[in-house]
Amino acid sequence: MTLVYSFLFCGFICLIGQIILDNTKLTPGHVTSGFVVIGAILGGFNIYDRIVNFVGAGANIPIMSFGNVLVGSAYQGYIQKGFLGLVGNMLSAVSVGIVGAIICAFIMITFAKVKD
Repeated sequence: MTLVYSFLFCGFICLIGQIILDNTKLTPGHVTSGFVVIGAILGGFNIYDRIVNFVGAGANIPIMSFGNVLVGSAYQGYIQKGFLGLVGNMLSAVSVGIVGAIICAFIMITFAKVKD
């Protein structure tokens, strides 16, 4: 049943994003940034963790989880090291994903031809 919940949650997030793109003049970058902020707000109030517990891994797939992870790691850094830990620990949890995206982008531009 968790698989169904994961599928429905990811589909719902995609549906909301597509509705926003179709009915407003917002760009995909605006929608993506908005979802990150929404995930950060939900993570700050510990709501996103409840969603993850109910939905499972499907809640970790959408871009909203990026905001949740940023807030969670920043909070852990604040608990461990104070204010400097808040800033210093913010990207530690997502650094592997960021480096992976950079490596994948480099591989793609190496083998793909850019169109004019």
